[in-house]
Amino acid sequence: MALKTSRDVLLRGLRVLGIGIRRQPRIFVVALVGSCAFGLLIIANAYVIGAVVGEVALPAIESGDLRLGALLLAAAALIGLSVLRVVSIFARRIGAGYMQYRLQASLRRQVTRRYLRLPVSWHQRNATGTLLSNANSDVEATWFPIAPMPFAVGTAVMLVTAIGVVFATDPALGLVALTIFPALLTLNVFYSRRMAPRQARAQQLRAAVSAIGHESFDGALVVKTMGREAEETQRFDGKAKELRDALIRIGRLRGMFDPLLETLPHLGTLAVLLVGTARVRQGAIDVTELVSVAYLFTVMAFPVRAIGWVLAELPRSVAGWDRVQRVLSATGEMPYGQQRVDTSTAPASLRFDQVGFAHADRQPVLRDISFEVPAGRTVALVGATGAGKSTLVNLACRLVDPGTGAVSIDGVDLRELSAASLARTVALVPQVPFGFDDSVRANVSLDRSGIDDAQVWQALRLAQADGYVAGLADGLDTVVGERGTSLSGGQRQRLTLARALAGQPRLLILDDATSAVDPRVEAAILAGLRGGGTSILVVAYRRATIALADEVVYLEGGVVAARGRHVELLAEVPGYRNLVTAYEQAEAERERQQAFDETTSEVTR
Repeated sequence: MALKTSRDVLLRGLRVLGIGIRRQPRIFVVALVGSCAFGLLIIANAYVIGAVVGEVALPAIESGDLRLGALLLAAAALIGLSVLRVVSIFARRIGAGYMQYRLQASLRRQVTRRYLRLPVSWHQRNATGTLLSNANSDVEATWFPIAPMPFAVGTAVMLVTAIGVVFATDPALGLVALTIFPALLTLNVFYSRRMAPRQARAQQLRAAVSAIGHESFDGALVVKTMGREAEETQRFDGKAKELRDALIRIGRLRGMFDPLLETLPHLGTLAVLLVGTARVRQGAIDVTELVSVAYLFTVMAFPVRAIGWVLAELPRSVAGWDRVQRVLSATGEMPYGQQRVDTSTAPASLRFDQVGFAHADRQPVLRDISFEVPAGRTVALVGATGAGKSTLVNLACRLVDPGTGAVSIDGVDLRELSAASLARTVALVPQVPFGFDDSVRANVSLDRSGIDDAQVWQALRLAQADGYVAGLADGLDTVVGERGTSLSGGQRQRLTLARALAGQPRLLILDDATSAVDPRVEAAILAGLRGGGTSILVVAYRRATIALADEVVYLEGGVVAARGRHVELLAEVPGYRNLVTAYEQAEAERERQQAFDETTSEVTR
């Protein structure tokens, strides 16, 4: 069974390489021609050296008279062959390397495009470290054998030609070649079959180590504040040791087979010398032919290794290809339509019409949701944790699609809108602000066309962020660090809000996007946004924020429990009143604790 599995891996690996060759046929031909020329030149070089020894060196030794003309001719022949070999090596290596890197770049782009098309729910089911491994080490593993592939094919051509030439020289020496060369190929195939499961396991462990490492680094704050450094180190250490042991097993197998692969051609040389000496004595061949065949065997070891390189890496290539294909064939892509909505700066209307949503194999999160955000109005979503607020936000900007019902902008179903039209119309400011490791200017503009410094400053003013940005050492050129770590939580939230506003969206969606901002600053932000002629859907907790909304949609258990003005719901809906009061009390307690901490700090100083 293991033998059959290994054979299947070899066949599948060759099919993967065939796909690469079909994608880059011209470059492969260049590399293949260079490789075949190199192999044939090795054979020619062997026979030229044999001729030099038999026709120039031996007569000179026997007669004591060196013929200068013959020596110069021999030198010219060897130099000419060397120059041709250099050209062939150049063509082979440049062609093979260029093909490998182009294939890797192309496949990485495919994987990245697929990542961007797949919905948020798919990404939530896959570890980020694994996805990084798919786009990096798995892509590299897939096309790693393509570089030595032309050399291996050229070597096969060389072997067939060499066996034919040796047979033409002498059938007895041809039988030696016919024994040694197939033995080398058989050993290479056996080696590859033994290597297949080891390479597959190592590739899996590379992804696991990458996933654990990324998770630990990404959660460094939690790890350090919770004192889990030792446990995280131990968790990483365990997988790293598994990967180490897997790679050592690969190394041991290579250490076992490499000497055999190196020894066989030398045994062939010895056999040629033994058989060839007898044939010279019998007069069947002369010294020139014996030297040519013996030299051919001595230089055959390195080219034949190219076949071994390809066969040994085929299992790793198959493992990488399978892992990449799991991404490229993943389901859940959300295709965009072709329709567009109004491209003016007038505010857009958003409507939920009997919307239902459920995660895969889970209970419904939302059921029969219907409400509207009229153009130019502000609607607040209020509800306890797990009520479905963030899911509604994801539906509103089409990070996910509803299971039932429809979400529309200006009467057009989001699924029918083009990607560009949706991006121009809707902007989301998420719960967790994200800053790129770049300047403030780049974080706000995102290199979008038409957004100059004046618009950046305008967006910062609306987000109440212009004051602290102006106070930074380099202003707009200040680099905020990875994830914006050089900024406070409130500053990051305002920077993220400014990024959304810079594109002048017609619909702004705020998913608890100002929770880390001082209440007075938050009120100023929302007041400014209301006066800007933009429709707003905001997930809110603070009473002052909710009170600014034109309408409040109160969610309970994934359904709309009540709708209306804030003061009406306070008076008429006990669940809403209790929830808002609880939020208000928690906020007041937080502010009191913050004031106490600041007072204590002043006294201590």
